Amino acid sequence: MVPPMLTRSSQTSMNYSSPVGNLLLTRSDNALTGIYFQGDMDSDQEGKAGVEASQDASVDLEPFSEVIQQLDEYFAGHRQAFHLERLVLQPQGTAFQLRVWRELLRIPYGQTVSYGELASRIGQPTASRAVGLANGRNPISIVIPCHRVIGAKGQLIGYGGGLDRKLFLLKIESLANRVNAIGTSVYP
Repeated sequence: MVPPMLTRSSQTSMNYSSPVGNLLLTRSDNALTGIYFQGDMDSDQEGKAGVEASQDASVDLEPFSEVIQQLDEYFAGHRQAFHLERLVLQPQGTAFQLRVWRELLRIPYGQTVSYGELASRIGQPTASRAVGLANGRNPISIVIPCHRVIGAKGQLIGYGGGLDRKLFLLKIESLANRVNAIGTSVYP
């Protein structure tokens, strides 16, 4: 089942230390709006620019606890799907991007698809480049698994968090042996 996606209001954020580096988690009311890799905060991307981790002690960070617990379980290899009960997914994007991100949620743990296959799945088989761009703009990394999309010939390409992080995430899911990656990961 694909979770609902809503529209945005004010945001709260916090840093989360993960095996792939610091992640910035953002939420708006009862919605998860972002999981950003440190360093991928592109100033031209609406919804990302100027997001800072909250230093205000009065801000309630409890709603992030469920996300953190599930990320911890995922990184430990004990979670294959994210099932958030207290926060709904609320990525911000165009109608096309939202279609792509919804389809990403349908890629099972332990499987990959090509950009072309993803384009076909959304009914636009000639839009693989546009799908790649939408994939790269996914604001909720890991939970919306854009790392599961690879090149047409199985090559490891195109990941906003960096190819080392993509490779690490695929290794967690035991997929690295099916991906023609060049080089080694800097992550354990």
